[in-house]
Amino acid sequence: MIYSDKQYGVSSAQLAKLRHALSAAKTRASDHAWLKQTEINGIKSQIADIEAELAEYNLLKSGQVSFSKSYALEELPRVLVQARIASGMSQTDLAEKLAMKPQQVQRYEATDYMGASLSRLIEVSKALSVKASGSFEGSTQVGGSLFAWGDVDDIVWGELPYKEMIKRKWFDLPRGANPIERVKEYFLDAAGPQYATALHRKKMHSGNVPNEYALLAWQARILERARSKTEAKEIATFELDDRWLPELVGLTNLKDGPKHARDLLAEKGIVLIVERHLPGSYLDGAAMLADNETPVVGLTLRHDRLDNFWFVLMHELGHIFLHLFDSLRFDFFDEEGSNDGDAIEVEADNFALDALIPEALWDQCLSRFALSDEAVKIDAETIGVDPSIIAGRIRKERGNYTILNDLVGQGQVRSQLEEASDDLD
Repeated sequence: MIYSDKQYGVSSAQLAKLRHALSAAKTRASDHAWLKQTEINGIKSQIADIEAELAEYNLLKSGQVSFSKSYALEELPRVLVQARIASGMSQTDLAEKLAMKPQQVQRYEATDYMGASLSRLIEVSKALSVKASGSFEGSTQVGGSLFAWGDVDDIVWGELPYKEMIKRKWFDLPRGANPIERVKEYFLDAAGPQYATALHRKKMHSGNVPNEYALLAWQARILERARSKTEAKEIATFELDDRWLPELVGLTNLKDGPKHARDLLAEKGIVLIVERHLPGSYLDGAAMLADNETPVVGLTLRHDRLDNFWFVLMHELGHIFLHLFDSLRFDFFDEEGSNDGDAIEVEADNFALDALIPEALWDQCLSRFALSDEAVKIDAETIGVDPSIIAGRIRKERGNYTILNDLVGQGQVRSQLEEASDDLD
């Protein structure tokens, strides 16, 4: 890597010599063609390496790039050098900013900061506005992720999917405005700075690796829309009492059950918002608390089916009644279908399953074995739920999503709830 203008000049001179050597090697007569070609390939490889380093240095010096991506800790030394160059600072400039001798910065960079203490690395990072972002993977993979920022200043605002957010008209971008500043303003207004701190840790239950900034942006949108409902006095006061859930389950039998479910939740003090997921989030639902301690359920309807709607809704209600008000203080994000043995998610799953069909009744369902539409309908009538509930559970337990397709209510949810969002398809 090139660290300074002086090294750039040395590398440029070396490149010129190599190009001359390549030209000579190509014209030189040889009795061994393979040996000549090996020499040519070796020179070409050296030329390519130097050209890449020169191009990188030129790009950094031009100010056309910035470094806000996530990286592994072992890449930090290189990122610090790149950030220094991109900011237009020489090694001497950085040394002056850190109140140290230029030779010390030169030694740090020449040795990939191997002799620097943690406190020094933090100091250099702050001076260069470098923010680290990484992940931890334990020895036992559980298919979930935890995201937390210590402070709102830890957010790299350019990582929020602002182009997609503007496309969806979540906020406007006046001519000449800085999109990074606008997305920051939007988040702070829509969600508030506290949702990007350790007070609101994000727990993602997913079999995929989610984009944490997509989750953060989506949450801001959910909270913004939830606040409009609470300010309009559309939501009653919430009480931590789930004895009304059988009334909610009874709504599964109605053709417009999801719409009535949203109304019933509002009567019970819970906000239900439907908003499409952002690319990279693999999201089906979420449960969180608004500033006024009002529970909020967000659904994406990524799978527009009745069985999916009712299960994900009940799963998020499980988080509300079991977890949101305890000492964990997580915001819960879920990808339906991910089964990783996470104790908290198992509790929410069991809550949903038992609320929709108590275990004793499920054991009596012959459709679990018959696997026919008629058997499912008979069991559904006996239990008092829509056939989609039973069909969906059978498909899930068997891991076979090709059976009972006519009973899961494909395409019957979004059309009922799309009025709650201006930008749903």
